[in-house]
Amino acid sequence: MSPIRIIIVDDHPVVRDGLRGMLAGDPDIEVVGEASDGADALEVVASLLPDVVLMDLRMPRLGGAAAIRALAEQSTTAKVLVLTTYDTDSDVVHALEAGATGYLLKDSPRDELIRAIHAAARGETVLAPSVATRLVTQLRSPSQDALSDRELEVLSLIARGETNRGAAARLFISEATVKTHLLHIYAKLDVNDRAAAVASAYDRGLLVPRQK
Repeated sequence: MSPIRIIIVDDHPVVRDGLRGMLAGDPDIEVVGEASDGADALEVVASLLPDVVLMDLRMPRLGGAAAIRALAEQSTTAKVLVLTTYDTDSDVVHALEAGATGYLLKDSPRDELIRAIHAAARGETVLAPSVATRLVTQLRSPSQDALSDRELEVLSLIARGETNRGAAARLFISEATVKTHLLHIYAKLDVNDRAAAVASAYDRGLLVPRQK
């Protein structure tokens, strides 16, 4: 069988080098490329057609969750295995909802990472133990911070530069209603202003930057 072709996506060169070295001893895995952020990852995946993408979450320009969602929209066959230091409820849920096949933490032992890469290549879901625990808890006690479809519509328009009045006109609702939606959005995303709400939405993969 051909080795599993993977690319490593992380904004820290030392992490990419470390992972490449860690995986070098496995004859069934071949690191074919790297990317320093989500935007680069989209181009590298399209060019190299890997089997598995090791994806960090918090990166400049385009975060991991948004990149995962964009890859899913491009109907790529590559499976995405998140490899990050973050295991908060929102990070885990947003990454999996975006289309990640698995979610591991960077302190995972080498053998666990290699098994996860093989499993991801087969399309199997792989979760770090702490992540699995958080996900079960999340399912048993559903989060109340998910944005509604209307709130996402409002936030998308705000991200494009619309004023409250402009968003109201586009959605055929009152300006006061737009302000109410924004207050709910701020509370759910735990932010205090429009710019922070938009930035948080991109970081969580709730909004995907339009391709130029």
